[in-house]
Amino acid sequence: MTDNTPSPQVWPTLRARDARGLIRFLVEAFGFEETAVYGEGERVDHAQLSWPLGGGIMLGSVRDTPDDKWTLEPGTFGAYVVTDDPDALHARAIASGARLVQEPYDTDYGSRDFTVRDPEGNLWSFGTYRGEPRKG
Repeated sequence: MTDNTPSPQVWPTLRARDARGLIRFLVEAFGFEETAVYGEGERVDHAQLSWPLGGGIMLGSVRDTPDDKWTLEPGTFGAYVVTDDPDALHARAIASGARLVQEPYDTDYGSRDFTVRDPEGNLWSFGTYRGEPRKG
């Protein structure tokens, strides 16, 4: 039997007022892959969206209950996501309704980046910067 479980990674999380709508948007506009969605009706208890180059995000519906242990205000999330073709992804995102914050541009450290907001107001920056090599 083969274990296809991904190696340990960082999984940012967010909450959404319309989680199912946000999932559809993130798949259509940015190219996330819908890996798992749990919940009934419009409520999403847990969703995993994988990024094609590795890692991904987790999200769920906002919960207005006093016993919520994971309170996150919808629309306050921000992430930088690595992509190999920021110009094509920018065009795809804008065509899908992402709100433009910054057109594609070249940074002084060699990356090509752009920034948009999703329908919930979350900030997404995409670019070619993969980070610096890890120190021994």
